[in-house]
Amino acid sequence: MFDLLKGLRVIDLSTVVLGPYATQLVADMGADVIKVETRAGDVFRAARPGRPGGDGAGFLNLNRNKRSIALDLTRADDKRILDRLVATADVFVHNMRENGARKLGLDHAAIRALKPDIVYCSARGFGRGLYGDEPAYDDCIQAASGLAWLNADAQGEPRFVRTVMCDKVAGLHLAFAIAAGVASRARTGQGCHIETPMYEAMASFLMIEQLSGQSFVPPLPDRGYARLNAPGRRPYRTRDGHVAIMPYTAAQWQRFLRLIGQADLAASSAITNDEERSRQIDRLYEVIAQAAPSRTAAEWLDLLRAADIPCAPVNRLEDLPAEPHLAGTGHFRTMTHPVEGGLMYAAPPFASDTAQVLPDRPPPVLDGDRAEIMAELGLTDADAPLARPSDAGAA
Repeated sequence: MFDLLKGLRVIDLSTVVLGPYATQLVADMGADVIKVETRAGDVFRAARPGRPGGDGAGFLNLNRNKRSIALDLTRADDKRILDRLVATADVFVHNMRENGARKLGLDHAAIRALKPDIVYCSARGFGRGLYGDEPAYDDCIQAASGLAWLNADAQGEPRFVRTVMCDKVAGLHLAFAIAAGVASRARTGQGCHIETPMYEAMASFLMIEQLSGQSFVPPLPDRGYARLNAPGRRPYRTRDGHVAIMPYTAAQWQRFLRLIGQADLAASSAITNDEERSRQIDRLYEVIAQAAPSRTAAEWLDLLRAADIPCAPVNRLEDLPAEPHLAGTGHFRTMTHPVEGGLMYAAPPFASDTAQVLPDRPPPVLDGDRAEIMAELGLTDADAPLARPSDAGAA
């Protein structure tokens, strides 16, 4: 972790992926992120795989560099602790629906009354419109945003992308909103309220290129980004596997075509004219597909790199920790967790020649930082006795 946000305190009531991903990025930059959980804990702790009785891998990979305190916000004693925490905070984050936040006294007006200059950032499924208070998870937003349709199989059946892309894209937007809110407060001295709904985040994310001809008024007939949607765009089958081959500029296409003995095509307007090349892109991808089986993947990578043509091997996920580039940069690291033992994790994807680098903290044990946090507030457990299991409520 870096020290760039050292001294910034974030009260984080978010759960599952979207919010925790955003606040982990902020924590990686040095903010003091206090994760406020229910007595039962963030539900994502239970998502498997994980060691028996321990936290799941997904939770562990979303919550490093944070501290945890468990509160039942339906209890007056615990709500008072949260209020004290808010009074010490710079940022307040949650991913509840607006009605749920209001019922718990966690809406913007209530939090602002406790800390007038708070940076209040929330992320829910849908923005302030027709679906504003509907529940949403990644699959729902993949479907609604057009991503599942865009990822259709060869038969045209929509498919979900095999990652929680909408949660993570919205999480990146939320992290940016937190940073922008903090910068605004530093400039104006005033707090602010920023929402980053998942649906709108994904619609914006996808339609940057896919809005295509609809960008114009009246619209042009083109629909979608032709290069990305071309049937021929795929990892290409080589003699012994697959490889990504990605000539993009005219010069790169010319070098590639000369490599495969198609000098005439390299000199044609289909290559030298940028607009013509864009219109014929699927035909050109088929030229790659026909040539690819003539060599092994390793042979292609050597040739293409020597010619400065963009390319990449098709790695399996399990290959990445030992992949030479990532291994060389030390991207995958290990830490010792007080309960889970040894953990491997992907390091924060940032580099700095000026920021101080600090050791990463392991993901917190549920309520594991209660005593430390309470002491910072000048409180003890006598100020908020632990609830019996039958008393525990959901925040």
